[in-house]
Amino acid sequence: MAWKELMSANIKRLEKLKAEMPEAYGAFEAMGKAAKKPGAMDEKTKEYIALAMSIATQCESCIAFHTRSLIRLGATRDEFCEGLAMIGYMASGPGLTYGAKALEAYDEFTEGK
Repeated sequence: MAWKELMSANIKRLEKLKAEMPEAYGAFEAMGKAAKKPGAMDEKTKEYIALAMSIATQCESCIAFHTRSLIRLGATRDEFCEGLAMIGYMASGPGLTYGAKALEAYDEFTEGK
């Protein structure tokens, strides 16, 4: 799978959806900003939780978004894989399968960095 292409296509689709329902979409964006705001947990920890949910719900678009966010927040490949081990443990076979997809996305998004 080409994760960069998936991400680009998702962004285009979401922009069209946002144009059709700006108020509801804006509320979703506001909720995301509020949830990510540093508090007792930092944003990176919160993004690992989001990645776990993305894998558990088998949402490839979500995996791409949260993997990119973790890269932006400085997640190393070793740290990322350690997180995937915990996610795989909790989500069993599907968690491992979608965790492998998340690692593939991580590698593609960091290629050349």
